[in-house]
Amino acid sequence: MNFTVQESSALYGLLAETSSDVIIKTDRDGMIVHASPGIRKLGVEPHGDVGPHLLDLVAEQGREAVTRALSSALEGRQGTRWTEFPAVTADARETWFEIRIRPLMEDSAVYGALAVMRSIDERRSLREQLFAATYTDPLTQLTNRAAFISMLEHMIAQGMEGCLAMFSIDFFRTINMKYGQTAGDDVLRVFADLLREMLRSDDIISRIGSERFAVLLPRTTPQQAQAICARVVTTMAELRQKVGDSRLAITASGSVASISESMDSTIERAELALFCAKAKGRNRLEMEKPRRAGV
Repeated sequence: MNFTVQESSALYGLLAETSSDVIIKTDRDGMIVHASPGIRKLGVEPHGDVGPHLLDLVAEQGREAVTRALSSALEGRQGTRWTEFPAVTADARETWFEIRIRPLMEDSAVYGALAVMRSIDERRSLREQLFAATYTDPLTQLTNRAAFISMLEHMIAQGMEGCLAMFSIDFFRTINMKYGQTAGDDVLRVFADLLREMLRSDDIISRIGSERFAVLLPRTTPQQAQAICARVVTTMAELRQKVGDSRLAITASGSVASISESMDSTIERAELALFCAKAKGRNRLEMEKPRRAGV
């Protein structure tokens, strides 16, 4: 079906007035010359003289991507991709949009651009909730084993120096059997909170198993990691945790290994040191054993 110029203009106006999308027309320099009513949420009036530049609607962290999309359109290229960006809103609240920009042309000459913006706040919220559900341990709210593996792989791939620490609650199965799973869950939450409190903001804490925790300590020497993790073990033993009707001293065993060679090697060395800590009586920290030359 073909439309006359007047019909196309009327159709554009109808869509602009009724759609929840924000429709923006710019001149050759990217200045807004017309916009649909939805632009008011960004603190811009839809009609009047030449308004702000399109990029004035974009928060700093999104400017580079939107600049590329706008420049491409003003050079006459038909944009087919949507670009996500945080907008500058009238109430200073971070609101995310996606935008697609296409050139306006007459006699093969570009005289402006037509952009469609739509809010994606709800979509981003759902995406973030899905990410949290996938990579977060629901009991302790720490990252889970999948996230830990991904972050350790990244550190090794980037050649980032540091250490891996592992902790295990001592006699955890006995606690569960004697006092019940609720008491065991309380112990796990207490230890997770202790790790958050005692470790540094750069350290990455994960629950990787029933009673086991892993900590990635970026840019940390073995000596520094030993001092940090030894305090965790000592402090845990000094706490009197309420378990059932009693207050008991709950202990943890720990280990430290350098992040090097490969993910499997790093985990294996940390697990072997943790096994040694438990074999030597628990409630202690063990460092990985140095390898003999040629082994």
